[in-house]
Amino acid sequence: MNPVALLEKHFSDNKPAFEIVYRHSRMVADKALSIANCATNADGLDLRFIEEAALLHDIGVCGIHAPKLHCFGSEPYICHGIIGRKILEAEGLPRHALVCERHIGVGLTAQEIANQRLPLPEREMSPVSRCERIVALADLFYSKKQGELESEKSAAQVRCDLLRFGEEKVAIFERWLSDFALPSAPRQRS
Repeated sequence: MNPVALLEKHFSDNKPAFEIVYRHSRMVADKALSIANCATNADGLDLRFIEEAALLHDIGVCGIHAPKLHCFGSEPYICHGIIGRKILEAEGLPRHALVCERHIGVGLTAQEIANQRLPLPEREMSPVSRCERIVALADLFYSKKQGELESEKSAAQVRCDLLRFGEEKVAIFERWLSDFALPSAPRQRS
């Protein structure tokens, strides 16, 4: 399986969006591999799967409406995870598909989806496996925004981004940093 070829296939009519998604996903994949290689108890981690899943985690962006990403589909950005799941399931990649669905932030619970009336199926969409958590964690450090694409965020910046969604999201991030033995700058008090 060639993840770049799959991205090219699904962005075949949209080279500018492909470039953004591929560059972002390549950085996420490199970060995910770095996290996996540094993780305590790294034995048993499927590095090939982690790299493939990280490269494909945003394939669903091809179906969203986000003009700043050169995407003119019909769905809101929050739906790119479930779109990606459908694409990768159709491609015969069910494990990769779950990474797509579960990588949004530090995950979404069915209760959050219902409470916020998000246009998503009301089901658990939080990373379950270590590989899923590694990809989601790596993704938190990179943006697809113009001017920020090449910059890795600090742990403090990631905390600040997550705080908009509640302290519990920051706590999950902190747990992941600890679980994977990653350095963490001290928390900034507000």
